[in-house]
Amino acid sequence: MNDKLSIEERVSQVLEEIRPNLQADGGDIELVGVENGTAKVKLKGNCAGCPMSTMTVKWGVENVLKKKVPEITKVETV
Repeated sequence: MNDKLSIEERVSQVLEEIRPNLQADGGDIELVGVENGTAKVKLKGNCAGCPMSTMTVKWGVENVLKKKVPEITKVETV
């Protein structure tokens, strides 16, 4: 049995680290899935309609995920 975590599990762990920052502003993030190096996420709460959400995803979430889960090359909001 392979006890290494899957990419999805590692992405979920990183999102758990990021989540408190988003929740502090009344938002949240959910992993929808990972496909071909792209993490697909859904923003919730205040983040869903925020005009800064694109920058939050690209400069915040994507940068952290790329560093901590090298298989991730891009983050998309769905």
